[in-house]
This record gives sequence, structure tokens and C-alpha cells, in this order.
Amino acid sequence: MTDLHRLSIRELAEGLKTAQFSSRELTQHYLNRIAKIDSQVHSFVTISPELALAEADAADGLLKSGMAGLMTGIPLAHKDIFCTKGIKTTAGSKMLDKFISPYDATVVAKGKEAGLVTLGKVNMDEFAMGSTSESSYYETTLNPWALDHVPGGSSGGSAAAVAADLAPIATGTDTGGSIRQPASFCGLTGLKPTYGRVSRFGMIAYASSLDQGGPIARSAEDCAYLMNVIAGHDAKDSTSVNKEADDYVANLNGTSVKGLRIGIPKQYFNVAGLDADVKARVEESLKKLEEMGAILVEIDLNMTEAYVPTYYLIAPAEASSNLSRFDGVRYGYRCENPVDLMDLYKRSRSEGFGPEVQRRILIGTYALSAGYYDAYYVKAQKVRRLIQQDFLKAFESVDVIAAPSAPTTAYKIGASLDPVEMYLGDIYTIAVNLAGLPAINAPVGFDKDNLPVGLQLIGNYWSESQLLSVVHQYQQATDWHSKRAAIAEENA
Repeated sequence: MTDLHRLSIRELAEGLKTAQFSSRELTQHYLNRIAKIDSQVHSFVTISPELALAEADAADGLLKSGMAGLMTGIPLAHKDIFCTKGIKTTAGSKMLDKFISPYDATVVAKGKEAGLVTLGKVNMDEFAMGSTSESSYYETTLNPWALDHVPGGSSGGSAAAVAADLAPIATGTDTGGSIRQPASFCGLTGLKPTYGRVSRFGMIAYASSLDQGGPIARSAEDCAYLMNVIAGHDAKDSTSVNKEADDYVANLNGTSVKGLRIGIPKQYFNVAGLDADVKARVEESLKKLEEMGAILVEIDLNMTEAYVPTYYLIAPAEASSNLSRFDGVRYGYRCENPVDLMDLYKRSRSEGFGPEVQRRILIGTYALSAGYYDAYYVKAQKVRRLIQQDFLKAFESVDVIAAPSAPTTAYKIGASLDPVEMYLGDIYTIAVNLAGLPAINAPVGFDKDNLPVGLQLIGNYWSESQLLSVVHQYQQATDWHSKRAAIAEENA
């Protein structure tokens, strides 16, 4: 079959179960597409064909024996921030260019237990610090919708791989929008779960109180299938919450859109940098949800102006601490011929880290330094609590909150955005991480340049099923999620 990449996860699972095709055939189909197309997109850092085919053969054995699970034999791509035993794990950095993990991240291990097939590892902004995937040590990943534009970041490789039909699903991580923004830029569905819902064990840390793993796929239904695999408590992760995960697939029609109260924060739609096309598409999607029976309620989120400064104090501070382990001594990049220990530290870190990572380490180190810790870091943590309370107050009167996922569509590659301009592009996503809430991006149309636009729905704690259900029903009534980039269509 030549169009396997057009099938949903449900259709792929049914095809495998009824022996319409084998996992080896499906996996080889995707490997062939990667070989043919990825030189134009640069989504993969590492492709693992031998491992993938071995895992596919094992999955076929389970399928024949009747011992297969729901996802057995389905291929996926892992963001190169998840440790994978025996496969290079780089976090998009020269610092880890030769690092081969001795163990699997829990997300990877759960995928293996479920019979998923790992096609390889996909590109990302270095240590997940960025919104374009341009800070990667490797080739810049391109947006399949327009190859002179970025796919977003930091999970840009995950989004580009799915948008180009090089993988049916991919894992991503979201510290300040790194699942939702690339999903928006690439016309996909991406879910950032509640903090603690998906294990962070084996996920290379950027900012430990903000990082959360999740799925990127074409539809809410596809995301639900992967969430059924990766969600749940993990004793190896001290921040993992001991709360039973939902059956996200079974709950896809569990929330009625009729009567659903959707909060519209007036501050979000008056942001200076909000593109007119983005605003129009998001408002059209909300009108569609209203036609389906939802009730739109205007709300106030008064802490909006505090989002960016609060995030860009807390995240770099945690990055400064987390990345101190990369010192050229134990693992990772080591400079050549150091004259003493101080020279080893300085040159290993200055040569191994790229400019954006160095910038954030310096900001974070400053915020944590003696004399500034109380003035900056502690104050930011207090404001973080106020941001959380602002959301909780809103959820007293609404079920979900709607916003654009990003103020613009995808940037051009090499756009001359200074760091502050780039950080302001995170205005709609970072508060969700500060508060630990779940949120989802859904594709809702295109701008005048045919670049995808995304709607973000933010839920209260543990409401992933609700978010997936609302988007699933929206996707039953629209077809934005099924649109494909020309590069995917041309190579069908």
C-alpha cells in the first residue's frame, strides 16, 4: 500500500490487527519516506532503521500470537531530548553530540512496552531553548508548509516529521509552549499535559518545574492514543503525580460541546503583536464552537503583562542549575588539551553550548546570585503563584479558556528577531507552564501566505480528556487537521 501515511492511528491499528499490512511493511514505508523527503526538511537527527525493523518484527510476532496491544507495531519519532538506550541522545547540542544513553526515558520505555516502533530521534532547539529550532547544533529543521520558514520550537523536528508524513506521531516536550507553538506553526494537534501527568525521568532537563512531555499528531484522536501509552505515575520521577490516568481514547466523546463555557480573555485579543489573520482564524474557530453549542464568556486574566518577565527569570534560573552538570568531566563534550581544571570547565562549556543556551545560563546565574536572588528569583516565584490564582479564579466561571497558540504564524528562517522579540512570541503559552495547567493546540485555518494558524484551549488541572474531547468534536465538524503540506502531497 502506497498511502499508509494517510491513515490515522486508529486506522493503522485496525490494519495491523486485521493483517492488511505488517508492522515491518508499515515501518519500511515510513523509512522509505524519510530517505526520500527528509533531506528537504531536516527533521531527523538520528534515523535507526535496523532497530526499527527489529522492533517491527517483534511487533508482528505479537500481532500473530494475539498478544498485541492497541498500539503494537505503530511507528513514532522521539524528540531528541528523551534518553534512548543504544541510540544517540543529543538534546540538539554539540555538548551531547556523542552521548549514547545507557538507559531509556520512561516515555520511551512505555512506548516499547506498548509495542511502538522507534523510527529515530528528531531535531530540536538546543536543550529545548528556543522557538524556531534554529538554535540546534545540527541542520535547521524546515517547515513542511513553507521550506523558507521555521517549524517552531523547541519540538520543531517532531512537528516537521509529522507534518511531512515522516512519522504518524511524535513525542515532544513543552517548557513554555514547545509542543503547542510548533504544532500551531505546522498545522498539527499538540497536547501539553498537566505538570506531573507524564514522567520526566530520562527527559533531559531544561527547567524542571516547567518541563512536561506530550504528543504531537495530526488529530486529537491520534494524540489520545499516544497519551494512553505515556501518561501515568512513575516512581522514578519525584514530580510525577500518583493519580490514575484516564482512558483518553474512550473519553474522546465524553465532553459535550453543547453548554461548554469557553472563557475569552479580553487581554489576549488586544496584544500589540497579534497578527490580524491569526486573530480572524481563531475568532472563526470560536464562532464554529459556538454554533456547536458552546457558550463564549468574556473573562479577565489580569496578570498577562507579568507572564514573559516571570517566565524568563524562573526558566533560565532552573536551566543554570540543571546545565551545571555539563562540565567536561563526567560525560558530554570536553575541550582539547585543557591546561587546568578551570580551563577545562570554561572551554568545555563555551565550546559545547550555543549562544542561546549560554545567554539563558548567564541570565539564570545572575538571577540566582547573592544579592539578586530575593530581588529576582524569589519575587518571580511569588508572581508565579498570582498567575496560577488568576487562572483558578477564571475556572470558577468557565470550563476551558481559549487563546491563540502564537501571536503570528511561522517566522521566516533567519528572521532578524532579537531575543526579546522572540521571547514575546511566547506570550500565549508560557503562563500555562507557570501554572502547571494542561493546554492543547488545534489547527484552525491559514493566513494569507497559506501558513497554518492554531487555536489554544487551556484546561483546569487533569482535564486532558476534556481538551482532547472538545478538539476531537471540533475536528469531526471541520477538516483543518486533515490538510497536508505540498511536500507531503507531492511525495505521496
